[in-house]
This record gives sequence, structure tokens and C-alpha cells, in this order.
Amino acid sequence: MSERSTPAEMTAAAEKYLPAIHTPADLRALPAESIPALCQEIRETLVETVTNNGGHLASNLGAVELSVAMHRVFDCPRDHFIFDVGHQSYVHKLLTGRYEQFSTLRRGGGLSGFTKRSESEYDCFGAGHSSTSLSAALGFAQGDRMSGSEAFTVAVIGDGAFTGGMIHEALNNVTPGLRLIIIINENEMSISKNIGRFATHMARLRRKSGYFKTKKGISRFIKRIPLIGGGLFRAIRDTKKAFKNAMYGSNYFEDLGLYYLGPADGNDYEAVETLLSEARKLNDSVVIHLKTRKGKGYAPAEAEPGRYHGMPPKGSVSVENFSHRLGEILIEESAKDDRICAITAAMSEGTGLESFREARPDRFFDVGIAEEHALTFAAGLAADGYKPVTAIYSSFMQRGYDQIIHDIALQKLPVLMCIDRAGLNGGDGPTHHGIFDVSFLSAIPNVTVYTPVTFAGLAVSVQKALAEGTPAAIRYPNGGEDDLLKTTFYKNGDPTDIGIRESNPENHATPAAIIITHGRITREALAAKARLADEGIPVGILLCEYIKPYKKLAEEITQRLPAGVPLLFAEEELRAGGFGMMLTDALRRNGGLDGHPYAILATDDSFVTQDKPEPIFRTAGVDAEAMMAAIRRLLDR
Repeated sequence: MSERSTPAEMTAAAEKYLPAIHTPADLRALPAESIPALCQEIRETLVETVTNNGGHLASNLGAVELSVAMHRVFDCPRDHFIFDVGHQSYVHKLLTGRYEQFSTLRRGGGLSGFTKRSESEYDCFGAGHSSTSLSAALGFAQGDRMSGSEAFTVAVIGDGAFTGGMIHEALNNVTPGLRLIIIINENEMSISKNIGRFATHMARLRRKSGYFKTKKGISRFIKRIPLIGGGLFRAIRDTKKAFKNAMYGSNYFEDLGLYYLGPADGNDYEAVETLLSEARKLNDSVVIHLKTRKGKGYAPAEAEPGRYHGMPPKGSVSVENFSHRLGEILIEESAKDDRICAITAAMSEGTGLESFREARPDRFFDVGIAEEHALTFAAGLAADGYKPVTAIYSSFMQRGYDQIIHDIALQKLPVLMCIDRAGLNGGDGPTHHGIFDVSFLSAIPNVTVYTPVTFAGLAVSVQKALAEGTPAAIRYPNGGEDDLLKTTFYKNGDPTDIGIRESNPENHATPAAIIITHGRITREALAAKARLADEGIPVGILLCEYIKPYKKLAEEITQRLPAGVPLLFAEEELRAGGFGMMLTDALRRNGGLDGHPYAILATDDSFVTQDKPEPIFRTAGVDAEAMMAAIRRLLDR
């Protein structure tokens, strides 16, 4: 494939097999000699769709041969396929009756960018977060064993997932004798110590079916020797293992009692199919170690797999975002205070800390996909006198709930938690909506929560949190600052403190209602305000740049409320235990709600799945139209 080929040219080259594959049975019916052409066609389809819609390209290009071989060797959905994270399941979708829908990938009402149980019977387990696959696969395998089913469970796990503790917790519970196939898809970092010429030679042997046939034949022959056969077989096996361990180091998986095959070239279709077929014959718990190339078959992605890992939709404008600005702010602050450290959980680029890594490598820590560890590690640094800053996506911060309570807040340790991707995130769907952190942080004592809407507000929040020396969280959305919010609420320049900003009705009219809100959804509030003004309904807005402590916020808001004006508390996060509920409770306690009709508009007991091609705020029922309707009800108009 030429680097100069456009996606359209590649797709036009050959579209021969995919349209006719409606089930894996159609794939299995294809002659073996057609597989290379099919793999090429799949790659062309991936490039065409993902470069247009956005999504995960490099990892799927690397998993083409593996996915095809899995569906040729096993019988899904009778056999269970579980993809860790699920972001590399695009090929699986194409081979399981979703080719005609593939152009809708990651769009409202279209295919999910991850596996999703409600989308297809071939998706036996939903995904979106890392390191969950093996625990789920073990559940299927044990369940099938107990029910007497002969189904296999196949878990595809990227090497990065092994930096997450759940994988090792699950491995500790894998027992021999299960019909469980664990495929390690290594595409960036080494796992096994089996390297060097001997290991390469053994891997080459193991890719040939004759190796397995000969090995089984010799084993059966030795075991059948009268009287001494069983003991001789065990002695030879133990001697072989001791020799291999002494020469090349112990194999982690074999030490756990698992059958290990590999490493092998995961982009060599024949080798992959041979290993899968042999693993299937073993009827045992088997680890297959494959090495694949991210971006395989598409030159730009092969050259820069990181850039093509997660792609934005075609036509997206690249702007400076909150994540990158955070990295710049921390560099500036660390020049003033050498105690500042930055911590990420395998997301240095996504959270904007790559620049900090380059500027202060001695104060930067990437702990892998281990959010729990990241937070307690930060707590340890804080207890030792440092000022740790963790940058973690909102939907991944959920994993560290106990650590925030037990290791940070309870001890009042000065850990600054920067919560990226806060709020609704349409493209990645419900597994990546940052709508729970307000609710769970609101319930934790000793934690301050900042909600800046501009880069200047982010800088002030960071400075204030570091100076106060107490547990704090700063939450901000995916993307850049909103110029409309900046010009509306910062008419007198950048802020020097974080507090409550006002947008009053035009012509200094007394507001008929006030919207109290925070974060990015304030733009929807401004749209509602403008349209209600056209109807003769003057509306004011109170923008909260921090939301916790609620008692302090309620005191400040109470001083700003005209008597009897109706109040609408609007947020894009979860209603239960969230901003509206907590703030109205605090206002009720200090008498601030007396005489004020009010309503709460929030994501209400929903994971927010876009089943229609519409904006995410509308799907969640928190857009400008919803705010206008809520205010009309409050005014009974």
C-alpha cells in the first residue's frame, strides 16, 4: 500500500469479500488463499472509515490477521470473544454482520467504538476501559465449566493492559483445565523474558503444526512405558523446565501453571491460525503471545502509531485544549516550586503532560494503566512533603474512588487531582462520559472541587490548589476554552481568583429567573438566555468556578439572589448526589432557598447513549431547549 494512496483510492482497489460476509460462517467458507486479499480489504475499509469518523486506527490495523484467524478457528458467538478495552474490535465488527453499518461507527445512532452487548450477539461483554477482559473471560470460562458447556473463551489483551492490576488479579485465579485462551497482543513493549536466538528458534518451531504433533506423540509414547512411564515423563518435563529457566529465565505464565505458546508474529496469518488451532486442541488454559505491528499496512500509521491510535473525525479543527494548557501551567509552576510532581496513568499525551515529561523528567511519573496506584503513590509523595498533581480522565478516575477517600481525603494530604474529559463525551459513548465525578467527589469530606471554564481560570485553580495544601480536584472538559464564555464572564480581563461569575439580563432588567450552573454547559445556558429574552423573559446566569465546599458556595450565592426569583440548577453531570442536589441542600440549610421556586436539570439516572444522530446535550436532555422549557414551567408560562 502506497503512503501516497488516499483512503478512497484504497477502498476502490478491491471490495470483493467483505460485503458477502454476514456471519463468521461465511468467513470460514472462504478458501485459505483468499485470506491475504481479505485482510487487505479490511485494512482499506478501516482506513476509509476511521480517517473520516475518528476512532482507533493503528491498533485495529495491527489486529487484522489475529481477528480473522479467531473467527476462522473458533465458533463465535458460541465461543466467547472478549477484547480488552474493546477499541481494537473493529475487525470483529466487520466480520460479524456489521459491515453495512460500519460507516456509522462512533456516530449518534451508529456502531459503538467498543464492544457493546446490546449491539450484537457477537459482543458477549461490553468494554471501554482497560484491564477488565481477563476477569470477565474467567467468569465465562468458569461458568461454561460448571454448566458442562464445551465453548471456548478467547480474551485478546494488549500488552499495555498488563500494567493494570486487574489483569494480574485475574491471572492469579486462572486454573488449568479451563477452555480459556489468553492472547497477549504485544505491539509496543516486551513482556516475556524469552528473547534471543534460542527463543526465536523455539518460536519458529512452535509455529509449525508438526512441532505440536511430534511433541504430543513423544509424550504419549513415554507415558505408556510400563511402570516408569509416568515418572519418566514428569522427570523429563521438570528437567526441561529447570534448564530453560536457568538459561533464559522463568516464564511468568508457565510459573502460574498455564500453557504458554509464543512469541510469534501476530501479522503472519498462517502462524496465528496454527497457534490458535493448537491451543484449541489442548482443551486447557493457554496463553498465546503474539507480536503485532500497530498501523500495519498503512504507512502513515506505521510511522507514527501514537498519532493514529485515537483519531479525531475528519474536519476537526485542532486547537489548544485544557489538557495541553495544564502541562504548560505545571511547567511554569514547577520552575517556582521544585516540590511539584506530575503523575499520569499511561496517558501522558492525552492528559497534556508530555510537555512536562520533557521539561521535568525528574518530576514526572507514568505509572501505567493503574489509577488506584497513581493516587496512593501521589498520597505517599504528598506525605513526604511533595506537591503531586495527578492528571486522569474522569471516567478512569472512577477506579480510584477508595484511594481518594482512604489515602488522600481522610489524611488531608495535598494531592491535586486534575480531572480531564469531565462532562459528556459524545464520540466514545457511555463508557467515557465524565458525569459521575461530581457526584462521588461531592460525598467526600476535605476535598475542594474547582470548575474553571477558561485557561486563565485553570491556571488560577492550579495555583490556588497548590498554595492551600489540601486535597483538591480541578475538572475541565475535552477541548479548548469557549470564546463566548470568556467574553461574557471575563469582560474585565483574566481572573485573579476563582468564584462566581454573573451574566445579567440586558438593559439591567430584574431577572425573571436565574440559571445557576458550572462548566461547559454554561454555553447552553447563554443560548437559552438569549432566546428567552426574545420572548420577553429576562434571565440571569450565575457561573460557579468552584462547586465544593457547597456550604461556602451557598453562602456566596445567597447574597446574590433577588427575593423570590425562580432558580434553575443546570448541569451535564448525573443528577443523583450531584451539583444541583448538593447545592440546593446547602441553600436550604442556610435559608437561601426560602421563597425561591426551583428545579434541577441534569443527566437523570442514565448512562446517556446516543441512539440518534443529534447533539449529546440534547440526547441527555440538558440542552438550551430543555433549560427554556424548565424555566417556562417555573414561571408557569
